[in-house]
Amino acid sequence: MRKIPSLRKTSVAALLGIPVVLTGCGMFGAQSPEAIDPPPRIQEAAMIQAAEGNGKLATLPLTTVYLQDQQGLLAPVSLTLPSGTDVSSPKAALDTLVTGGAYAGMLPEGFKGVLPQGTVVQNVTIHADDKLAVVEFSGNFAKYEAKDERKMLEAVTWTLTGTPEIKNVQIWVDGKKLSQMPVNSTPLPEPLNRAVGINLDLGESFTTNSSPVTVYFSAASPAGVQYYVPVTRLVAPGGDRVQAALNELIKGPAKDGELEEVMTGGTELQSVKTSEDGTVTVALKDDMFTEGDIVPSELLQSVVLTTAENTASQDAKVQIEWNGQKTVKGDDNRDYSAPVSKPEYINEIPI
Repeated sequence: MRKIPSLRKTSVAALLGIPVVLTGCGMFGAQSPEAIDPPPRIQEAAMIQAAEGNGKLATLPLTTVYLQDQQGLLAPVSLTLPSGTDVSSPKAALDTLVTGGAYAGMLPEGFKGVLPQGTVVQNVTIHADDKLAVVEFSGNFAKYEAKDERKMLEAVTWTLTGTPEIKNVQIWVDGKKLSQMPVNSTPLPEPLNRAVGINLDLGESFTTNSSPVTVYFSAASPAGVQYYVPVTRLVAPGGDRVQAALNELIKGPAKDGELEEVMTGGTELQSVKTSEDGTVTVALKDDMFTEGDIVPSELLQSVVLTTAENTASQDAKVQIEWNGQKTVKGDDNRDYSAPVSKPEYINEIPI
């Protein structure tokens, strides 16, 4: 399937006046070999760990964080952190978001953290009953430009709420709970959750009576390696969220940018059905494909990610029907007609 790079950058700066809480509801190439300086100490430790065992690559656990890409958009990136790092620690995850921080040398080309250099993540306390993470920052947390304020909120919120244990986030700075952000005064009346959206695209038909849905488009790293980028759009409230999100996915990304559409212009959504066990079956049709054609995994994975993101359960399973066929194989040789879950790790990065 030919990809059409016809998408504009989402302008986060233009969205700073929008209230934060809305109503409703391995994929990267190796680093360039040109660098001759010795690797940062934390990266060197990981390299040594990976080389142990007669040259056999060690399998290290991953942690997923939201970093800014070369387009200025936030994307989930699953990092291999050094041996001994508690990858389940929300504090370690937030440390990766600090510009020039301890993990800066482990980020892939074209990606960077969004928290100001010198920011200190003092503590993250989890209140299990409320699934609330209370984050305490100090240092240079307030030393940022106004245009970056919302992006910081999105990155922190989406990084922490990537686990079932956390649904809401509260931000403290220097021992005080914030009622608004310190630079552009974005209000923080309630704890943050994924309803804040990410990479907001208001489109041309925005109204205050809207609900957010998040879809996953495709992008390419500086090395030309594909990865997925979540984009939140606002749709009419009251309808089926999954169906609304998939229709936005079919519309494709906004124009005049570098995100890539994953559907062809002829893709149609025929139905979305949820079974008693919570499995969501998505039926799609596209006359560009004939019976027996292999479907691009990029398309199928975007459907799975988008569907799972907009269901009530983080454990929802998704199966796909394609042109009336019950058997759907992607070019990754995976059977998408069998129920599959959202991947535990998205945009995985090998070191």
